Amino acid sequence: MRPTKILPKPLSWVNGLALLAALALPAAPSLAQNPAAPASAAPLTRADAKAERDAFLKTHRWDEQSEQWMMKSGVEPPFGVMSRAEVKAARDDFLSKNRWNDIKGQWEPIKTAPRVMSTLSRSQVRKETVQFLKTHSWNEEKEVWVMKPRGAGMQ
Repeated sequence: MRPTKILPKPLSWVNGLALLAALALPAAPSLAQNPAAPASAAPLTRADAKAERDAFLKTHRWDEQSEQWMMKSGVEPPFGVMSRAEVKAARDDFLSKNRWNDIKGQWEPIKTAPRVMSTLSRSQVRKETVQFLKTHSWNEEKEVWVMKPRGAGMQ
């Protein structure tokens, strides 16, 4: 006895249309126009991308230890961008005026004079900095540290 071939059922036009819609649906957001982009903006050319990369590499270097891009020494940040030192100073200002309460799981203002960060041990500063980064993020537009929504980053 010869085995019989089982042929697939031919697609009806309704099934074909449903299949086409199912395949096109995930691609729809990528095909939509970006309303935030100006209509007259030309796409970035290869030459523009190379020029932007070269300008970036003139002012930044890769730091293997921290695994991030760092500004080269002697290079000033672009106008309107706070330096790394200013961002750290804002963080340290917050840490000097607030203390993390493990029991309540929140930051509490210090009722006495602000702490002098240089008097804290390295482990204390590291612990509070880690907690600070779990609960805060840097807002580039306003150039301030902002509290993350409750639950985001909390462990």
